[in-house]
Amino acid sequence: MEEKKKNSYIARILAALALLGTILIIFVVISGVTGSDDDGTGKKANPARQQQKVKPKTKAKTYEVEEGDTLTTISRKTGIPVARLKQLNSDLDPQALQVGQELKLR
Repeated sequence: MEEKKKNSYIARILAALALLGTILIIFVVISGVTGSDDDGTGKKANPARQQQKVKPKTKAKTYEVEEGDTLTTISRKTGIPVARLKQLNSDLDPQALQVGQELKLR
């Protein structure tokens, strides 16, 4: 009977440790997914200031949509943020880009 109590006690401790481990893993995963505004210096990053640092990669005034383009890929190619592309092309449906379509970049 003494052996059964000892096994039960160990099982309860292991169950509690497993629960704590699971909670810790969930916390780490959620923290990684949501990201952090900390830039490693202990100061909060300023998104507006970060956008000011980004300079366009092109001097073109327009961009012609190519096969497989999305606003994100166009943004990476041109250096113009997606929000700015949407602002400049207010009638644009990002889900319905067509090959040959002209987008304003300035």
